[in-house]
Amino acid sequence: MARHRDGKLIINPDGLRSKAPILPAPSTKRWVIRRKAQVVSAVRKGVLSLEEACDRYMLTADEFAAWERAIDEYGLAGLRTTRLQHYRACRDRSHPLDQRRP
Repeated sequence: MARHRDGKLIINPDGLRSKAPILPAPSTKRWVIRRKAQVVSAVRKGVLSLEEACDRYMLTADEFAAWERAIDEYGLAGLRTTRLQHYRACRDRSHPLDQRRP
């Protein structure tokens, strides 16, 4: 059973223990839901630091934070780029300042 350099077990996103973390290739250009979730999971479990993830995948801290917020607020479906406008519209409609409009 593999352990991270800090002694933590490495567990795949599906919950199975693995001998190596399943991470997207550093050359990844197409960010599908599964790959985004793998990176977020690796950072949250301590397999990668935020800095390592940003350097490895050429991400900004803001972009990574947006992935985390999407997962926390909407689950994995929140990582779909096609749904961003829908989620933003729903959030904006419930914003208190929108209530003052006639």
